[in-house]
Amino acid sequence: MATTNTQYMEEQQGKLVRTLGRMDIVLLTIAAVISIEILGQLSSYGGETFTWLVVLVITFLIPYALLFSETGSTFVEEGGCYTWVKRAFGRPVAAVSTVFYWVTTPVWIGGSMALLAGETFSVYLIPLNTSGASGYLFYLAFIWVTVLAAIASLRWAKWLPNSGAIVKVALLALFVVTTVLYGLQHGFDGISFGDLSPTLTGLFGVAPLLLFGFLGFEAANGAAGEMKNPQRDVPKGLARSTVIAAACYLLPILGILLVIPKDRINGVSGLMEAVGEVFVVYGPAAPVMSTAAALMFVYVLVTQGGAWMIVSDRVQGIAAADGAFFGGFFGKFHRTLGTPIRINLLSGILASGFLVASLTLIEGSSAAVFGVVLTISISTYLISYLAIIPAAVVLRFKDKRTVRPFRVPLGNGAFAAMGALCLLWVALGSFVAVFPGVLEAVFGIDYPFVEIWGVGRGSYAVFTLGTLGFLTVLALSGYAAGRKLRAVQSEHPEGLAPDAPAPGEPEQLRTR
Repeated sequence: MATTNTQYMEEQQGKLVRTLGRMDIVLLTIAAVISIEILGQLSSYGGETFTWLVVLVITFLIPYALLFSETGSTFVEEGGCYTWVKRAFGRPVAAVSTVFYWVTTPVWIGGSMALLAGETFSVYLIPLNTSGASGYLFYLAFIWVTVLAAIASLRWAKWLPNSGAIVKVALLALFVVTTVLYGLQHGFDGISFGDLSPTLTGLFGVAPLLLFGFLGFEAANGAAGEMKNPQRDVPKGLARSTVIAAACYLLPILGILLVIPKDRINGVSGLMEAVGEVFVVYGPAAPVMSTAAALMFVYVLVTQGGAWMIVSDRVQGIAAADGAFFGGFFGKFHRTLGTPIRINLLSGILASGFLVASLTLIEGSSAAVFGVVLTISISTYLISYLAIIPAAVVLRFKDKRTVRPFRVPLGNGAFAAMGALCLLWVALGSFVAVFPGVLEAVFGIDYPFVEIWGVGRGSYAVFTLGTLGFLTVLALSGYAAGRKLRAVQSEHPEGLAPDAPAPGEPEQLRTR
């Protein structure tokens, strides 16, 4: 296993300040993992969404959280999943998987989150010309607020995702409670018991979306070098986050399904439409409550995007500092802020470019654009886990020297089985996201492509396969360009920075 860092990477790690405590880890994980923007898209598949959600909580979310509770508390360098894949499979594989992991954030923020936030703002708050100047100004402001959150020092910037996590849980709790009140007054007309029956059509539709929503429990480890005590706090923090995340998907989705018929749910307005439906219980105060909910929704989207900018840019920044992405230029961390400003700015530029491309190069309604762009972002994100999940399993078998403060109370065989189960789900989600309609054809299921996506197969293939091909070339080119930087290796074994504790020794904290 290639585990030695570059000297330049260690220099950048020396600029980090340990500022994240256990509650910060919980809130950062909630801000990243609970993807409030996909609740409507998920619910559009009807009652079986809830059934498949329960299945994935049991067969994916829980084992996945256990895998990375152990891995994340054992290997605690800044850069998280990049360093794990490098230890398991070497730098070239880590370079490619990390580009796919990182680039999802600007693609997703520029192509999905900004559009959804603009639609919500325009419908429920102040009307915008979503294809004109006011719309573009809103979208670009949304993007660059998330970039500024990633640039700022983490000891201050963490309060953006932290507050967003609290507002997110509060909004979802308010919606669930209001849905119960609505049902008691007006009855529930959305789904029946028969609608819960699972189908392959539903599985192929919701699996990529659910996986996109569940993945990210390792995200906080992107800033592991800035945690006060990751060996102690990561397992406990992820345990709490898992319970909260499961509840924040199960209950709101059930609420949407209970009050909105399937044929009236779409990916752009699903949650907010359900909010408008149930808030009638507040009588004359309903308009004010709906406006407040819309403000909370937009704020949550901003903070969710900011959370991912903070962690994913750090992962890619560390990869660059380690000679895996264009010679270290993008791996420079600011001495005072402790953030990779150059990669932050690159993310903002990519997000802005993808926003423009999404609005100008695809024909169709806002819902069609939303669905296609979200799927592209899902495919890059899921594909990165085809290396990240196996890395966690490989390190359990091959790295027997590093002390594991938290160890899943199962043997290596059971640990590997959990990894294999998670990997199978991710492989299914990746294939369905990149090649929609193929598995349906294999099983003889009708799949009206244009009706579902709002674009033809050719347009979809150009955007999806073109993006994946470009990213692969980008990653390999970035790795090749880092050859000179990789030649200057650290003198410290196992990638330990000069002030890092040896395996089994207590962590020495540098806090401010």
